[in-house]
Amino acid sequence: MKNTIRKKILVTGGAGFLGSHLCDRLLSEGHDVLCVDNLYTGTKDNIKHLIANPFFELMRHDVTTPLYVEVDEIYNLACPASPIHYQYDPVQTTKTCVHGSINMLGLAKRLNARIFQASTSEVYGDPKAHPQSETYWGHVNPIGSRSCYDEGKRCAETLFFDYHRQHDLDIKVARIFNTYGPRMHPNDGRVVSNFIVQALHNQPITVYGSGNQTRSFCYVGDLIESFIRMMETDSGFTGPVNLGNPQEFSILELAEKVIEMTGSSSRVEFKSLPQDDPVQRQPDISLARNTLDWEPVTTLEQGLEKTIQYFHELLISSEGSESVG
Repeated sequence: MKNTIRKKILVTGGAGFLGSHLCDRLLSEGHDVLCVDNLYTGTKDNIKHLIANPFFELMRHDVTTPLYVEVDEIYNLACPASPIHYQYDPVQTTKTCVHGSINMLGLAKRLNARIFQASTSEVYGDPKAHPQSETYWGHVNPIGSRSCYDEGKRCAETLFFDYHRQHDLDIKVARIFNTYGPRMHPNDGRVVSNFIVQALHNQPITVYGSGNQTRSFCYVGDLIESFIRMMETDSGFTGPVNLGNPQEFSILELAEKVIEMTGSSSRVEFKSLPQDDPVQRQPDISLARNTLDWEPVTTLEQGLEKTIQYFHELLISSEGSESVG
């Protein structure tokens, strides 16, 4: 535990992939953590190791309805983040982004609490600028199948900055790029989890389009470190700040790397590219380097090794449960 003042910290979406890792980190630093999640995509499995901790509390609640609690800081991470999940109920996704932000901002205003918004690189859409810096306004289809998330998060940013300008609220806005690691949902449709699960089952690796489209993959531990550093910046610094790994890989390169590291007999299978799928996505993290003194330190190989191990254990566990049943 660091020599620090114990804070009461609310993490919305705290049972999700990123949220659960953030809860771990905040507890390790000696804080009181209130994890709020409606368990739509989050799961108790991600936080079951924390339930016995007296400084951790789980509240099942949907952020689209008001929340009345007393806390010192708020991390607003609540929202499905994978296309399969956010497109399943697009209206609810937009409500989570917009109504959820209004409710959390209202809570922060009442408490005079600092609030962190987990925004996304999706605000850049299918970018025409490369790499993407925070000054780029984006290229988003406002009526496409992904727009519930893209435009929902863009509107959330608008709300955060208007609360800051109108009510002098202490905000921190982070634009998160592709992140991976243990506790990703095995069926979330995101490329890293997809490839690993398919490879471990020796199934065809599904690559959409030519596979030449690029992504930048940040390991979850590195990302959580950036969250903490951003929350600790002076109150005058609001962001938005790009948080991600600037090292760029093609989807085909990732597929080949996963096949190699799992020792799989899988072969790559090409399918048509989904609507509005970005061709390139790479963050310019100059602002994060200069302001947060942060950049990722985990290599793709190191991160994939930990993630593959997690999914391997999950696969053994689920197969064991099925055989018992």
